[in-house]
Amino acid sequence: MSLTKTPLLLLGISLLCSPLSFANAPAADSGPTKAPARPKNIVIMIGDGMGPAYTSAYRYYKDNPDTEEVEQTVFDRLLVGMASTYPASVSGYVTDSAAAATALATGVKTYNGAVSVDTQKQPLPTVLEKAKALGLSTGIAVSSQINHATPAAFLAHNDSRKNYDAIALSYLQTNTDVFLGGGQKYFPPELLAQFTAKGYQHITRIEELASIQQPKVLGLFAEVQLPWAIDEQNDKKLSTLTQKALSLLSQNEQGFVLLVEGSLIDWAGHNNDVATAMAEINEFSNAIEVVEQFVRQHPDTLMVITADHSTGGLSIGADSNYNWEPKILRNILASPDTLALAAISGEAWQADLARGLGFELSAQELNQLTPARSEGAEAMASAIRQIIDKRSNTGWTTSGHTGTDVQVFATGPAAELFIGHQDNTDIANKIFSLLPKSKKPKS
Repeated sequence: MSLTKTPLLLLGISLLCSPLSFANAPAADSGPTKAPARPKNIVIMIGDGMGPAYTSAYRYYKDNPDTEEVEQTVFDRLLVGMASTYPASVSGYVTDSAAAATALATGVKTYNGAVSVDTQKQPLPTVLEKAKALGLSTGIAVSSQINHATPAAFLAHNDSRKNYDAIALSYLQTNTDVFLGGGQKYFPPELLAQFTAKGYQHITRIEELASIQQPKVLGLFAEVQLPWAIDEQNDKKLSTLTQKALSLLSQNEQGFVLLVEGSLIDWAGHNNDVATAMAEINEFSNAIEVVEQFVRQHPDTLMVITADHSTGGLSIGADSNYNWEPKILRNILASPDTLALAAISGEAWQADLARGLGFELSAQELNQLTPARSEGAEAMASAIRQIIDKRSNTGWTTSGHTGTDVQVFATGPAAELFIGHQDNTDIANKIFSLLPKSKKPKS
């Protein structure tokens, strides 16, 4: 080997081994390294509770069993780094959604339960507030109620995430252009009247989105959460909300910042409900692909995706058999919650449940379900989830959160800023740095 070629060989090896081999790494340039382009639009997407085990499980859940290879998902394609999630030290190492969302929205650690206030309960400026002050449009599209912990942390300030009514009321002062999600329960007629007096178009059916051609809009499409995706497999509600939000916000020539949250991944994780969680991730991935297509058409748009934490301690495999059976999950037609309600009220519940699950129930499983059925819907749903776990060999360690690091995904201008390991506060501070330096005068 020629000595003159050795440095080039070593350089090639180092590049292959470097973090720049992640997705979206900048192309080689013979000139000096250029600073990342500043995006005009920024889309922040949060898969609530979606830790690494979830996206790995989703890969196998979506895998085509008729092919030898395991196909990539959108998460594999866009992965650039990882992030730590711990809250302020007063709350230890395991975060809740409010503290994690506050870190992602403000770049500051706080206590569990806090909504964009610091440990002294003082308000912290958020990315969406800063963007709005600079003349950008802002919006949220979520599958939980719009005043739940994550969207609240981007728009409001409160010493407790549980103060849902106060948080909803505070949204009046944000001048946010697009609110899309659930939460009718928290917006009584008198509050809705105040929103409409400020020019908001209030709608309650997703079909009405087609009639909305201009911001401002307050779309509340469920009493609390949107329906489980597994129960409405063809509706793609979060994708629809995301598409409409992009359409409305992109009317502002100065740009926009949009928050999209797959909120119910976390809720399924708290229930230790792997079938429902996979369907929620599937719909979140559909929403990601909607934004990815928008980025292709609008190359001045940055998309950053992460999770606020991981939920449930999901394990792909639960015993020493070294297997996991996602085919069990692919055939389930409805959530355990929905199947349980039907089983309690139906006379032919055993056959109906087997049809909904996609497999015949064994005598042992029926013996497990029969007493649970007499205890009510919650006990029945829990028994159904346990059978699904046993059949698929899925494990869980908790009904709460865990302290594991989460993935970071990105594409578009400045995506390379998010390569490698970072803290969740770093994500916010990098996004702050990409906002305009000052408000542009209107043309």
